[in-house]
Amino acid sequence: MDANIEQLNESIERESAFVGRIREQMSRVIVGQQYLIDGLLIALLADGHVLLEGVPGLAKTLAVKSLAQTIATGFQRLQFTPDLLPADVIGTMVYDERTKEFFAKKGPIFSNLVLADEINRAPAKVQSALLEAMQERQVTIGGETFRLEEPFLVLATQNPIEQEGTYPLPEAQVDRFMLKLKVGYPAKTEELGILRRWAAEKGPNAEAVCDSGDIIRARHTVHQVYMDERIEQYIVDLVCATRDPAGAAEESRARLRARTDLTSEQRRALEDGARHLEQCADLIDYGASPRATIYLTVAAKAYAFLDGRGYVVPDDVITLGPDVLRHRLLLSYEAEAQELAPEDIIQRVFTTVEVP
Repeated sequence: MDANIEQLNESIERESAFVGRIREQMSRVIVGQQYLIDGLLIALLADGHVLLEGVPGLAKTLAVKSLAQTIATGFQRLQFTPDLLPADVIGTMVYDERTKEFFAKKGPIFSNLVLADEINRAPAKVQSALLEAMQERQVTIGGETFRLEEPFLVLATQNPIEQEGTYPLPEAQVDRFMLKLKVGYPAKTEELGILRRWAAEKGPNAEAVCDSGDIIRARHTVHQVYMDERIEQYIVDLVCATRDPAGAAEESRARLRARTDLTSEQRRALEDGARHLEQCADLIDYGASPRATIYLTVAAKAYAFLDGRGYVVPDDVITLGPDVLRHRLLLSYEAEAQELAPEDIIQRVFTTVEVP
């Protein structure tokens, strides 16, 4: 096993060289926001779509455009508006007067990287047009199905504070995003750097440093990253705890009774965690789907790849867990009454479920 890991580490070092070049180019444009950049790179390597949420002006759109500039591949930006139609996204059938036949005029979804800007401004019929593309990597126009070229990635942004003229995203669509990244304000030192860099007459641009072939080869290596069975079980336990918090709390108590190496303080803390998790049974209407299990596994492998490791450690799962799970929990009215957010429930889950 050690020999295989060593070979995999060498392969990762070789295949991940372009990641450093992407970081370098994006840092020319984006000041700070390392969490955002890492999230975009993880999604790119793990072949998963990303939903970016944050107030206006936090470089969400700029980060996606800069990422697209570093890759010599197709890029389309879609500005979602209330009057947008499905045909504006996927395309439509057009009649040709010369041939007297209909032909498919493909829409902007036929690209590699698609920026869906302010995605929650479009109505449900437009959102549903994205479902097939996001999940099946194909689009149906007039009864004819067209495959989308790999790599294909939807990078969507939404504003959490402006509700006028917005529509809630369908749960089926939200579940198809691998990560939901909550973008926050930069630190003071970073904001000073933003001021100095972008107050100039012309802002910086990123340059292409890799192509789609580099991405596809890296994805193949990501799937080869080793994950121990105990970490696999840990991921399953975490996801299942969001569906049955009471059962997860009882399992925690059973493990607690079997351990003799804990101090009274540690035992009390674990018991408190189990009790808090048990209380979540009335706070969660629906837990995370099996898609969360798959996405958390692949995302953890991509995170290890970014770190230059050929194996996953529990910290990878703990770091990415909130980004994978926060948009997959449907909370009850009781949770809303207590002003609890999905992150509060997720924190209880991670505190209670035993780390391998």
